Amino acid sequence: MNQTHICLVGNVATVPERHQSGGGDSVVRFRVASSPRRFDRDSGRWQDGPTSWYSVSVFRTLGDHAFESLNKGDRVVLSGRLRIRNWQAGEKRGTDAEIDVEALGHDLMWGTTTFEPRPRTGAEQRREDEWTHSPNSSSGSPVESVGSPVEAAPALEWDTSPLGSTTVATADVPF
Repeated sequence: MNQTHICLVGNVATVPERHQSGGGDSVVRFRVASSPRRFDRDSGRWQDGPTSWYSVSVFRTLGDHAFESLNKGDRVVLSGRLRIRNWQAGEKRGTDAEIDVEALGHDLMWGTTTFEPRPRTGAEQRREDEWTHSPNSSSGSPVESVGSPVEAAPALEWDTSPLGSTTVATADVPF
């Protein structure tokens, strides 16, 4: 089945609301308003285009984090699966654009935010436990402990000097 994915920048237009799905999972819903902007050379000013409205659903842990982090008016960047639904209520008919969010965050062009990692639980923790640090590795690079053995790559030294510097990176890069 083909799915349409969308990446969207806009403003949280309603207060996020948390609900429980039939299976007990957390679902957070809110609306996002997105307006294209363009510079009008004749007037020398930025002009807003027509606003598009999206219904947004965020599930499980991502939904819980969104509920704790987002407020009405926040500028966000989100990515997810787009569904277009036609609806009818009596004589009224319309179309609704719905997004099931896969990734979500604040738009840092308009402000700052602080990231606070949360402890992992359940399946997330089991996946994390499948990775271990190599006891012989000084860099602490993760080495897969399941399946075929993985050789730890030698540490690479990257040129981090400012642009225009005469320093040349001499690391033997394997790619």
